[in-house]
Amino acid sequence: LQKTLILLQVTLSVVVGKTLMILFPNAMKRYILKMGEKSRMNQNPKFSYENWGPTFFSFKYLQFVLKVKWKRLEDEAYEGHPAPNTPVVTLGGEVRHLLDFMEDNRPLILNFGSCT
Repeated sequence: LQKTLILLQVTLSVVVGKTLMILFPNAMKRYILKMGEKSRMNQNPKFSYENWGPTFFSFKYLQFVLKVKWKRLEDEAYEGHPAPNTPVVTLGGEVRHLLDFMEDNRPLILNFGSCT
């Protein structure tokens, strides 16, 4: 049911966005550029709006957003329920799953950090 609701929401968003891009191209360009500022996509001078702007509200955009949103459904944790077996990347670049690191009845400690 959640996947169906997400499909409907994202599809409606893409249809409305694509329609607005056709009807009001300049206003939508300003809107998309504003979104690019928030995500810092437009800080690279070699990566102009013409490279990424027209991809918004395309079929590939729809597929990508659905894939990300559906994947996030698997990562939700609920109090009192087992932890999700989320994919993680080791320092060596290998993709594993969180519960692969469990050993017998020992607790699994997660340490999050930042290298910025």
